[in-house]
Amino acid sequence: MQKPIAKKPKSSNLTRSDLVKKVSTSWGGVAKWYDETVEEKGSYQQDLILPNLLRLMEIKKGETVLDLACGQGLFAREFAKAGAQVVASDISKELVEIAKKKSPAEIAYHIAQADSLPFLKDGVVEKVAIVLALQNIENMNDTLAECARVLAPNGKLYLVLNHPAFRIPKESAWEYDEKNNVQYRRVDRYISSLKTEIDMSPGSASRVMTISFHRPLQAYVKALGKAGFAITRLEEWNSHKKSQKGPRAEAEDRARAEIPLFLTLEAEKVRIVK
Repeated sequence: MQKPIAKKPKSSNLTRSDLVKKVSTSWGGVAKWYDETVEEKGSYQQDLILPNLLRLMEIKKGETVLDLACGQGLFAREFAKAGAQVVASDISKELVEIAKKKSPAEIAYHIAQADSLPFLKDGVVEKVAIVLALQNIENMNDTLAECARVLAPNGKLYLVLNHPAFRIPKESAWEYDEKNNVQYRRVDRYISSLKTEIDMSPGSASRVMTISFHRPLQAYVKALGKAGFAITRLEEWNSHKKSQKGPRAEAEDRARAEIPLFLTLEAEKVRIVK
């Protein structure tokens, strides 16, 4: 397999250790937990997102695919199995190290911020996937612009998000109406963009915090348009899980079937933004 096309970083006098220091992230503190959660049988990533994403992407043998904010490499490995030439990056040194151990040598991993991909030339990627990560990236506009830069004309971007209309960190929740036997989603805020700290180890003596950014759907649509993308497909994916038998099981399963967990956008690069 041909090695991914690369270009030198602009600051070529920086050493690898200097670059690693510049791209530290709080997700490194939960790398082991995250790896175990994602790889666990029955996880949303394994059983729901992965098969649907592969269906949408229709990866062809030899295509260059970028897995941006790749985490511990689950999707990068599957893209490679589908025949892609895979480039993957994440800001977390710890997650990239895990990914490398789990992956074949042909996958080119890089430690990098999502809004700066100096290892890729302009227009060399056919498809980019950002899975459950854009909501954790503050600089969304520059990240999408960088995706557009590395994509070839008419290249495709695939975004998988926690559904912004129903999953707002600390501002939405499942609740139950005893009188009508209905489980429903309560949403306290939606239109305002929010920056929220999330405790990844509740109840633990040592707190590990990460940051999540809620944005309304219109924010994603506007940002994609600004970066030169046109949305070509939108899908909403609901939970595949079922409740155990009990008085609320029917209501819970009905709510799962009707209220999606994830929103997926396919966007095509239709113009070059100078």
